[in-house]
Amino acid sequence: MTKVVLVHRWGGSPESDWYPWLKSEIEKRGAKMIIPQMPNPDYPQIEPWVSTLQKTIPHLDEHTYLVGHSIGCQTILRYLERVHETEEVGGVVLVAPWTKLKPESYEKPEEKAIAKPWLETPIDWKKIFCHDHNTTCIFSEDDPYVYIEEAEFFRNKLNADIILEKDMGHFTIYDQMTTFPQLLHVLDRWGVTPYEERKRPKESISKG
Repeated sequence: MTKVVLVHRWGGSPESDWYPWLKSEIEKRGAKMIIPQMPNPDYPQIEPWVSTLQKTIPHLDEHTYLVGHSIGCQTILRYLERVHETEEVGGVVLVAPWTKLKPESYEKPEEKAIAKPWLETPIDWKKIFCHDHNTTCIFSEDDPYVYIEEAEFFRNKLNADIILEKDMGHFTIYDQMTTFPQLLHVLDRWGVTPYEERKRPKESISKG
C-alpha cells in the first residue's frame, strides 16, 4: 500500500496547520498517511526526532513518500543519512526547509540554543542523494524565518524541483494555512492516487 509519512514542524503536532486536511485527502485516495507525534516538540532534539522517524519507518521502499515541514525537513534528511543505500523512497516533499535561519526566528532567548545543533551538525548530502528519488521543495517568498536563498541551495544539493509561493509565510495556521492543494498536487503527480485517478491528465509543475 502507498504510504505518506509527514514530520511536523517545531512546536507542532499531528493536528497542526494543514496536516489533518492532507491526511483526509490522502486517505480519500486509498493511501495511508502517518503523522508521528515527535517528542518534546517545543524543544526538538535531533536524536529523539530521527529515532522516532526510524521507528515509524524501519524499512523504506518506493511506495513510501516523505513530507517534512520546517524542522521536520531536517529530520527527514538526517533520517535518510542513516537509511541503507539500497533502500528507495517514492518521493520527498520539503516544505520551508532550512539550513540557516533568519534572526527573527528566535522569539525567545532559549530558542537559539535549541536551534544550534540543527544548524551546526553537518548533513551528509551525498548519502541522501544516493537514494534515487523525486524531491520537491516548497518555499514562500515572505517566509519570516527561512531565507529565500535556501531554494537555490536545496536545488543544488538535492537536484530538487523548486516551487516558490507568495503570501504563505511559514506555511502554518498563523498564515491561514489549513489546506495545501499545491503539496497534494505534487503527491498526486508522483502516483499517490489510485491508478484510475493517475490516468487523468495532470497540470505539470515546472522547475522554477
